[in-house]
Amino acid sequence: MRSRVTAVCAMTLVLLGCEGANPSRSEAQSRTLPQAPPRPAGPVPASSVDASRRTAITTAVERVAPAVVTVQTETVERYPVDFLEYFMGGRTGERRNAGIGSGFIVRGDGIIVTNAHVVAGASRVSVAMRDGTRYEAEVVGLDESNDLAVVRIKARDLPVAPLGRSSDLIVGEWTIAIGNPFGFVLGNTEPSVSVGVVSGVGRNLAGRGDAGGASLDMIQTDAAINPGNSGGPLVNASGEVIGVNSSIYTPSGGSVGLGFAIPIDRTKRIVEDLLEHGAVRQPWVGIRLQTPQVQTAREVASVGAVVARVVPGSPAEKAGVQVGDQLVGAGTRPVRNPFEWEARLLDLRVGEQLPITVRRGSRDLRLTLTVADAPEVTARKVTVLQELQLVTLTDAIRQERGVASNMGALVYRSSDRIRDEIGLQEGDVIAQVGQSRINSAEAASAAIERYGARGPVFLVFERNRRFYQTSFYLR
Repeated sequence: MRSRVTAVCAMTLVLLGCEGANPSRSEAQSRTLPQAPPRPAGPVPASSVDASRRTAITTAVERVAPAVVTVQTETVERYPVDFLEYFMGGRTGERRNAGIGSGFIVRGDGIIVTNAHVVAGASRVSVAMRDGTRYEAEVVGLDESNDLAVVRIKARDLPVAPLGRSSDLIVGEWTIAIGNPFGFVLGNTEPSVSVGVVSGVGRNLAGRGDAGGASLDMIQTDAAINPGNSGGPLVNASGEVIGVNSSIYTPSGGSVGLGFAIPIDRTKRIVEDLLEHGAVRQPWVGIRLQTPQVQTAREVASVGAVVARVVPGSPAEKAGVQVGDQLVGAGTRPVRNPFEWEARLLDLRVGEQLPITVRRGSRDLRLTLTVADAPEVTARKVTVLQELQLVTLTDAIRQERGVASNMGALVYRSSDRIRDEIGLQEGDVIAQVGQSRINSAEAASAAIERYGARGPVFLVFERNRRFYQTSFYLR
């Protein structure tokens, strides 16, 4: 291709030179293509090369990388030593599994942010600094619905990652993912760097990603994110953290340029709650939307957000929201589908005033909700195991019902209360509870009990080959 282009250019020059028999000097000059300035004689000074190597990217990395850490975990899995003995009350064995992720320091006295799925269920958590120094870590709190966690180490005067804003990101601006991908393979504690751009903002990832489940209102980047990057910072060219690397979409298991990070503005709110209360104050407005009967994510994006139920005594009822209203705006953001409504709820704080716009018939009404704490005793709290019957998803059930999930727990029976207040109905398949992927009815039951004992239960389920999320408390 290169020689062909050269030949065409040469032919063009010959034709230009043949237009006139004896062109004057001025005419010839006017037909001459612009020439590159002459190169300086001799080698380029080393000082100039060194200066050109330093960019906004290298400066940003120098600013943030000292605060990036490796998070190592250990989980204990119990299994029967002897199968027959086990069913007769016999002994069990233990298998210890190691995990790894990334994190970054947000306070010099040892406060570190990472992903919830990095530390969830771990019996032991430790943190390695970039120089190899290791500390035992305590999990301060988890928010599994947003996949964020705070851990603490006993240390002082640590380097801190500067936090930026995610509300004014520009699609196409530089992004830098810093973390420890494939940490067990590489065997290094120093973080590595990958570079890309902000590919999109406000992205909703339903039923996908390496951690599974649904992720809403995320930053999308093509900076390479791989296993072990989870919990590390996504940084802008100014050297400020704009997100927490959380998941990727990949058919191969490795990065294909579809990485997703939790916006730092949401992260700040959640970290504050976890540090102050040990748990996240769950904002609640009391609206349950209709579950659209559609087949693809593209269809979900255009179905609208129609109110199916308003909880009595809730902020929504007090504000005047009615069943059948279509939500079209929340704050300054439009609402075009259930994803965008749920994404807006993620950024709310308890006590905040939320102006919403609802379409009722041919009129658009402006209402204001006062966001409340999720109540301790309301219709949203249910005793799941007494009102919900599950069966393990099998190949026969998958084929009969056309289920997309390879594993999960099928809802066989569901009470009216669970259908109205949680949204689960017969035929749904529970695919994930918290950060735990579900492979049986027993696993679903155990996960609901485990997560419900310490806060809200975040659940992802499949209906008509589409994935949805819901959350609730156990009574």
